Amino acid sequence: MTTSSETQKLIVVTGASTGMGASAARELARQGFHVLAGVRRDRDADAIRSTGIEPVILDITKSEQVEALATRVASDPRALHALVNNAGVQVNAPVEALPMAEWRRVFEVNLFGHIAVTQALLPALLRSKGRVINISSVGGKIAMATYGAYAGAKFALEAVSDSLRREVAPLGVQVVVVEPGGVRTEMAARGIATANHLAAQMTPDQDERYGSLVQANNKLMASGTASGLTADAAARVIAKAVTTHRPRTRYTAGRDAALITRLARMLSDRTLDRVLAANLRRHYPRGAVGRGGLHE
Repeated sequence: MTTSSETQKLIVVTGASTGMGASAARELARQGFHVLAGVRRDRDADAIRSTGIEPVILDITKSEQVEALATRVASDPRALHALVNNAGVQVNAPVEALPMAEWRRVFEVNLFGHIAVTQALLPALLRSKGRVINISSVGGKIAMATYGAYAGAKFALEAVSDSLRREVAPLGVQVVVVEPGGVRTEMAARGIATANHLAAQMTPDQDERYGSLVQANNKLMASGTASGLTADAAARVIAKAVTTHRPRTRYTAGRDAALITRLARMLSDRTLDRVLAANLRRHYPRGAVGRGGLHE
């Protein structure tokens, strides 16, 4: 698995404090790469620092930290083999009820931050003929209720990935998208807590319209996460995208991701709406079907 040439290559993984990012950093270090693991806090750096893993303080929405990362990469004699854009936040709320500041925050982290890091490291990747791995989601293929902001950013990341791939392929740089489904990480728990916090700020009318929907979606999210891939299993898919000589343009991670992306291609919008509504219906509070619940 590990080769002597790989020990001379760098990998950058953003969002490596926990979950898929941390697992991907460890898997790639195990395979012999030197991983620059982006974390936001010193305690996260202490937790992930190990052989082959060098933590760097990185909030991808802060230009000075992105610039510092680019300087660190440029100063290293080793080639940059890949950038794994993994950092992200999950925010779930109805379109009507999500404050505009939250919309902007989701896009800053889940889209614009990735673009900023990619722009900063592309000169190094062009020199090494490396690759960009963008961690999207099944939410980049299907936008379920309350996922407007999150899925919107992921749909946009998919589009940016396609455009970037077509721009840099002639220059020797590969762009790969990884689309996980449910993964057992802390992100879902944080997402549920955020959804509850945002729901508490809804107006009484909004709560009547969407309160039961938020509750049902939280239960669905918890269920999907509990039955999903481990972070280590998802990390192996990411590592495959990083190391395969001729990678596919897209990889799904998990059976649910494979199924959902297939349904998105096969079904009409109305049919897909019915499938998603039926899947959500069993998670609604008892007696909530109707006003403020499911609308038949």
